[in-house]
Amino acid sequence: MSGITIYEFDVLIAEASGDAYPEGSHTIPDKVYEWLERQCLRAADESGAQWLRLSQRRGHRIVQVTSFVGVIRAPDGYQIEVLPKVGKAIGGGAVEARQLLIEMLSCLQGFRHVQTDSAKLSATHMPLLEVFIAEFLRTVGHIVKRGLRSSYSCKQDNLFALRGKLMMASHLRQNLYRADRFFTEHDEFSIDRPENRLLHTALRRVLMLSAAQTHQQLARELDFVFADIPVSVQPRIDFQLVRLDRGMGYYSDALAWAKLILEEQSPITGSGGHNAPSLLFPMEAVFEAFVAKHLAKQLVRPLVLKTQARSHHLVRHQEQNWFCLKPDFLIQDANGDLLVLDTKWKLLDGLKANGTSKYGLAQGDFYQLQAYGQSYLNGTGDVVLIYPKTAAFDRPLSVFEFPKLERLQLWVLPFCLKSRQLLVPDCAPFAATLEGKQEKFTANLESSVSR
Repeated sequence: MSGITIYEFDVLIAEASGDAYPEGSHTIPDKVYEWLERQCLRAADESGAQWLRLSQRRGHRIVQVTSFVGVIRAPDGYQIEVLPKVGKAIGGGAVEARQLLIEMLSCLQGFRHVQTDSAKLSATHMPLLEVFIAEFLRTVGHIVKRGLRSSYSCKQDNLFALRGKLMMASHLRQNLYRADRFFTEHDEFSIDRPENRLLHTALRRVLMLSAAQTHQQLARELDFVFADIPVSVQPRIDFQLVRLDRGMGYYSDALAWAKLILEEQSPITGSGGHNAPSLLFPMEAVFEAFVAKHLAKQLVRPLVLKTQARSHHLVRHQEQNWFCLKPDFLIQDANGDLLVLDTKWKLLDGLKANGTSKYGLAQGDFYQLQAYGQSYLNGTGDVVLIYPKTAAFDRPLSVFEFPKLERLQLWVLPFCLKSRQLLVPDCAPFAATLEGKQEKFTANLESSVSR
């Protein structure tokens, strides 16, 4: 099974395009490229998540991946592994980028079953999909060691002996001339339950997906244990029938992996109208979840971190609130909101301090934070934009001021993905809200606004 490893926003081009490939592009088989083009057009027609983008470069048609990471699997089995773009900026190559992604994924609400230590170890020598498969096989092996759970299920059958309740109508209809038969309804204690059927089906799926010999062998060994259990004919219905009874907690992780493998979609992209094939994760949501988990640990008690606040709207029209304002984070105390923060998955360049490049900042983000500050802080206080820390953006930028809002300031701060800390200058009015080791910054960060 062949494949390729790329980063966010890398360019893919068909092998038949000729020898003069655009600089920085990656060639893929023609059939795979045509399939990706069809996926782009279908996503555009359905107004779905734009995980791919069609374009042209130097006269060649290209497909560019966007800010989705994970695994794209073509119908012929060709796999495209997409890693975070920050992997290029922080160094370490694909291995470190893959390990970082696994750690960040473990912060997602629907992906907290991943065991980061074993998964990161696997990531040093295998692609992302094989890491997911290894985790699934590990959890199924744990279930097998503890034993498959059975349950009572109601069944109807035409038996040679009376068992349970005699179904008179069916009995007379089928056994009018068969005095040796009894059509009954009875309870049967069996391992044929939805949870086991789903795991068996996922094991069969893994045998088709995995290219690693060790995973193939382990999957076959585990599949033998499930030999007496039928596969799930309708996995979506069986997932709705899952009941983790008392003592079945050890099933939860394996079922979470089975859902990921069978439905071939991430917990985020698989909800609502943001369907995407294969295992793809929007990095904006992944970064937000990662920052939320670790920023909460930095706060000084009794401050709390609130995520996805929805208490204010931009306008009111005909006694209705329109355009909900939803900042990523609010830092609050007993008296109310103290600080508004928003994450942005974008690589900044601290050297591009000019009116043209503007460090790579987007004007729309500043409009957004200004609206948050006016609504949640009444125009007085601090609002923060959080970006991933890289070699080009390794310290906070000088404070930004709003000329018409003299008591509101905006800060652009880096979040270190390795130390898992938000880097805040000592001169920031909210520096005391965060505890832990803080880096010292000597740049011109002093606020020009007196409080």
